[in-house]
Amino acid sequence: QVQLAESGGGLVQAGGSLTLSCIASGRTSSSYAMGWFRQAPGKEREFVAGIDRSYANTDYADSVKGRFTISRGNAKNTVYLQMNSLKPEDTAVYYCAARNGFSLQKNPAEYNYWGQGTQVTVSS
Repeated sequence: QVQLAESGGGLVQAGGSLTLSCIASGRTSSSYAMGWFRQAPGKEREFVAGIDRSYANTDYADSVKGRFTISRGNAKNTVYLQMNSLKPEDTAVYYCAARNGFSLQKNPAEYNYWGQGTQVTVSS
């Protein structure tokens, strides 16, 4: 079992930046492909960014390309989401997720473990 804990959310003005962190605990001796998802009120959970188990490949939703960056920390159990040029439409609860497979996936159903989420609110 793996437990994921997100942090770093908050309230920021449009154009500002935030960095979200995700720390994994438990069975972290194995590496996982990791993803960030978000869910706004009344909407489905959507893919934001992902990184594969090798750290070599990343992918982003079109809506965040060029503004968000996913990365892993030096420790195997951390992943970050750097968010720049934030827009009001980025407002959502952001979730960190891990999957047992090698490759990153955009479908949330492919992920085995989820954090509790952290709220990001962008004011106009």
